[in-house]
Amino acid sequence: MFPTLVDLGPLTVHTYGLFIALAFLAGMAWASHEARQRGASVAMVQDIVFWSILAAIIGSRMLYVLINPGYFLRHPLDIFMFWKGGLVFLGGALLVALVIWFYLRSKRQPILFWADLLVPALPLGQAIGRLGCFAAGCCYGKECDLPWAVTFTNAGSLAPKNMTLHPTQLYHSLGDLTTFLILLFAKPFIKQPGQVLGLYLLVFPVFRIAVEFFRADFRGVMGPFSTTQVIAAALMPIGLWLTFFRKPQGA
Repeated sequence: MFPTLVDLGPLTVHTYGLFIALAFLAGMAWASHEARQRGASVAMVQDIVFWSILAAIIGSRMLYVLINPGYFLRHPLDIFMFWKGGLVFLGGALLVALVIWFYLRSKRQPILFWADLLVPALPLGQAIGRLGCFAAGCCYGKECDLPWAVTFTNAGSLAPKNMTLHPTQLYHSLGDLTTFLILLFAKPFIKQPGQVLGLYLLVFPVFRIAVEFFRADFRGVMGPFSTTQVIAAALMPIGLWLTFFRKPQGA
């Protein structure tokens, strides 16, 4: 594909970085829309997005480094070159959740109310960000001979060259978009705070775990599963409790 969108000497625009920026902008726009609908502070959304950007980059890069220690011990400076790809979404999501929790606690805001407000922006942003993965060639799939298989030929691509592969980046993007639409259509049926978050923690892991079986890049190993599959599966009981079993009470 096209890892570099613009290369004019000192001016280089990486396609991956561009789509990540678009993902955050789309997420912030949707979260601001939700805030206005719910009578919440749009200024707080902007603060949360700012801190979330930092946490997402740091957390997703940290997990990627942790599951690839051999390479980064040999190339320590590459730890900081996140624009070339190598961000594990779940690492970023976990750190973002922690940062947002501390932020909302410091402002004495209802945690689950804000979680439900912010969560739909997450799969929307992911759906866009995964297109950056596709452009860079990271998060690539296993070899296959399906009609929709893709072949990466660009020398700068992170995927194996000249092989027909599962377009797992697009699988992820489609799964994220579907998750966003499910959350959107479920809104009229939400009865209490925390159920939007719970539904996300049920739906997103299903897509994530499924797509992981078609990926070929290394994501850590925990028995027969990848590290990200195990983390995703661990989120599902929380989602089940929030969606169906949590007793109505204050958030």
